[in-house]
Amino acid sequence: MENEPSASTPVDQETPREVDSGSPVASSEPTPSATASEFEAASNAAAITPVEPAVPVEDSLEPFLEASDTAEVPDPAESTDAPEAADVVESSTEDHAQQSAADTAEVADEADGTEVAEEAEPRVRRPLPRVIAVANQKGGVGKTTSTVNISACLAEQGFRTLLVDLDPQANASTGLGLDPRTLEHSIYHVMLHDVDADSCIEPTEVKNLFVLPSSLDLAGAEIELVPAMSREHRLRLAIESVIDDYDYVLIDCPPSLGLLTVNALAAATEVLVPIQCEYYALEGLGQLMRNVELVKANLNRELEISHIVLVMFDPRTKLAGQVVDEVRGHFGDRVCENVIPRTVRLSEAPSFGQPITTFDSDSRGASAYRSVTLEVIDG
Repeated sequence: MENEPSASTPVDQETPREVDSGSPVASSEPTPSATASEFEAASNAAAITPVEPAVPVEDSLEPFLEASDTAEVPDPAESTDAPEAADVVESSTEDHAQQSAADTAEVADEADGTEVAEEAEPRVRRPLPRVIAVANQKGGVGKTTSTVNISACLAEQGFRTLLVDLDPQANASTGLGLDPRTLEHSIYHVMLHDVDADSCIEPTEVKNLFVLPSSLDLAGAEIELVPAMSREHRLRLAIESVIDDYDYVLIDCPPSLGLLTVNALAAATEVLVPIQCEYYALEGLGQLMRNVELVKANLNRELEISHIVLVMFDPRTKLAGQVVDEVRGHFGDRVCENVIPRTVRLSEAPSFGQPITTFDSDSRGASAYRSVTLEVIDG
């Protein structure tokens, strides 16, 4: 690259020369009328008094290094012999061509509005089978909706999926077309009365999707589990008896941090946290994080929060965008890139006993949950 001399460069006192007021003081590049001796004298003067750029070389070269990968800038102080005129002209021409190419590349990047960035390392898929607890102690944040629809999307991808309904309200069971009142056994009987889990699992209308249903009897399980032996591991033992038949097990947790949720966290290896894009949804998140750490330290060392899904996103409000930015800034790449929009079709699907993928396969909600499911699959 060609180094232009600064206007403040001192002139060698031993070789005074007459200088035109309208022309540059010195130049390392020979002119057509310059003789070999004059050029050699000028080169020696430049070697004795190296030019100090007004801007640090590293700063001035920084925009061009990435685009052009040019050679290092030669230091005039290291050169003791005057270069031949032909070599200087050739080097100057090459530097000028390289700088022009760098300038062209920089202009092209600015016009495209893109920057060359290092490729992110692909996330390694977790080994199957995977047990994921969908938990958030706040109610109405989309836990059941997310569990049902992500389970349906996993089944749609060809994975044998088991949904464990651990919420006494049994909304996940009814959302997949089951009537808990007509069922002889449920997850309550598996955890409290040692009924075989495989005999309680029910198929659904979605291929590859199965449900271990809940019932209203589960509402009293919190009290009944208190004196029970291994009360925190009842669900884990039940899932381990059938895990070999499934690729994914998703647990729909109740909106609390009681023994049922502790059972889910002790049985799972991952936690998926749906967060509503509103202020109140953030308040209880810290308590959930502390409970996850407590369970990890005392009951399940493999437990981790693997994904956070932002749901009920309304792009018309500034608050939704602020919540998204705050969650992403705090949790980083654990937050799914895709968000779930607030749509009427997602609210209507449970009343028909169907996930959104079969109720309205082309809706925005179905597309969003398919995208989130792919992120879950990728780890």
